[in-house]
Amino acid sequence: MDKSRDTTVGSDRLQMGIAAVSLLAIVSHLVLRYGLAMEEAFTNLPLWVAYLFGGVPLVWGLLGNIWRREFGADLLAGISIVTAVILGEYLAGTLVILMLSGGEAIEAYAVRHASSVLAALAKRVPSVAHRRSGTAFEDVALDEVAVGDLLEVLPHEVCPVDGTVVEGRGVMDESYLTGEPYQISKTPGAAVISGALNGETSLTIRADRLAVDSRYAKIMEVMRDSEEKRPRMRRLADKLGAFYTPVAVTLAILAWVISGDPVRFLAVMVVATPCPLLIAIPVAIIGSISLAAKRAIIVRDPSILETIDTCESVIFDKTGTLTYGRPELVDRSFAPGVEADEVLKLTASAEVYSKHPLAEAIVEAGRRRGDLYEVDEVSEKPGQGMTARVRGRGVKITSRKQLSLDLPEEAVLLPDAADGLECVVIIDGHYAATFRFRDEPRPEGRAFIHHLGGRHGINHSMILSGDRQSEADYLAARVGINDVRAGKSPEEKLAIVREETAQRRTLYVGDGINDAPALMAATVGIAFGQNSDVTAKAAGAVIMDSSLRKVDELIHISRRMRRIALQSAVGGMILSVVGMFFAAAGLLPPVAGAITQEVIDVVAVLNALRVALPPKSLTDY
Repeated sequence: MDKSRDTTVGSDRLQMGIAAVSLLAIVSHLVLRYGLAMEEAFTNLPLWVAYLFGGVPLVWGLLGNIWRREFGADLLAGISIVTAVILGEYLAGTLVILMLSGGEAIEAYAVRHASSVLAALAKRVPSVAHRRSGTAFEDVALDEVAVGDLLEVLPHEVCPVDGTVVEGRGVMDESYLTGEPYQISKTPGAAVISGALNGETSLTIRADRLAVDSRYAKIMEVMRDSEEKRPRMRRLADKLGAFYTPVAVTLAILAWVISGDPVRFLAVMVVATPCPLLIAIPVAIIGSISLAAKRAIIVRDPSILETIDTCESVIFDKTGTLTYGRPELVDRSFAPGVEADEVLKLTASAEVYSKHPLAEAIVEAGRRRGDLYEVDEVSEKPGQGMTARVRGRGVKITSRKQLSLDLPEEAVLLPDAADGLECVVIIDGHYAATFRFRDEPRPEGRAFIHHLGGRHGINHSMILSGDRQSEADYLAARVGINDVRAGKSPEEKLAIVREETAQRRTLYVGDGINDAPALMAATVGIAFGQNSDVTAKAAGAVIMDSSLRKVDELIHISRRMRRIALQSAVGGMILSVVGMFFAAAGLLPPVAGAITQEVIDVVAVLNALRVALPPKSLTDY
């Protein structure tokens, strides 16, 4: 990964070097020709130096592209350089070298500028944490912090890891990470996020995540991913170039044939050099990734910015997306003869190691009964529940359906089915308890579903859940979704998403480990929160603050990126085409055409840079 970054930096420096040599050669040529009035043979020497150190490497690289049958829009620049040498228009050819290498250098600068938010965040990463040891604290490296450590966050310091306040009261500024310009009050029990700026009072926090799992780590990962995936960002440019390149070549040939003057061919080629096409789109995409990061949206795959606004179907996992994902334990039913508190503590001890949304509610209830037990073994396979060995006893947390398959003779002990979430507990191979939960829908869910259809072209909505049909139906009625697929395993979810995606572009929103295959199968996959590293890696984007509004913001960021990128690229192409007609008519000689094209480049790049500037509003929901 570092080698790839070093190669990219080296390439950028090479292009800047070529641009500097070309610019110096042009200035030297003009001074020798018009200032000192020297003979043409001497005035062209600096231009030949530019050809040697700049033109030859550029043309050689383009020949490699031709050999690989990669006919991109930059092929026009290569044709211009070679034609200029053949016709003796050395100044025009050197200007093209300056345009091409300068364009690469401008792109490198623009990308760095558009990534300024990410760079600012990177500079804020603390290198040490203050770990409590009795009444004092010691400075330790960030990677030495373990989950459960007590850390002191001093006034005006950046919070080092995600955690929970255990002592102290104050405020934190989370605007760098959430985009919301508010001071957030912090009291014991309140969650804190890495990267937040502490206020004027000291806080003691308990580390809930390792530094590598914190929000900061996710943002740094975005910076690496965005650099690695830069070549993929030019697909739209390639599509436009496939149309633009043959048009430019055809017009240049016609100008030469009709006028009989080969210089007009060169003039058209020079004006046609498509730097706006090559630069504007990558700059716009990088800027959008930066803007999304500032809004607590981590774009892992830049290609989703090109496709999310074209999706026609949205598929929601139920828990944690349309609901808050924090179910409350509302009812307990135990088998005859079992010790209720013991069953609860055994179950809670195992659930400490689970990432299932119901686990937290069980653990909280179990801890109210006293200290939990140590767990000897634990296993949790997607869609199959959890099995564990606690104090020598076998514990299995599963579903009503699975109990009926595994222990049909004991299924008669189950209470009658009812609305709500539930899990079934088996102790030492026998039915022990049923726990029931309620996970309330987000109040904005119905309005959000309606908004997607009215403003974003979503004509089909679906709930796809592993929970019982009754619970899924309850949620669907509350949010206004008619297509409900409940009781599905991860394999069944994957098959349904593939089938739907084969018919139309799909947007899948989920937050559990079971969602990873479905997230990858959808056209665009969005994961809520950081509940599962597997889910986050499978998603095209991760919304750090689980909020439906953030989904709408991401769609608007995508729409805005496409609009500005197309303005820059297509607008630059149109201006270039107008210039080509002037050149074909003999009204724009090669040198003047090169200067005109350079002005078009600057305008296109400046327009593309607008995408990183936050507008007044990123949502109409």
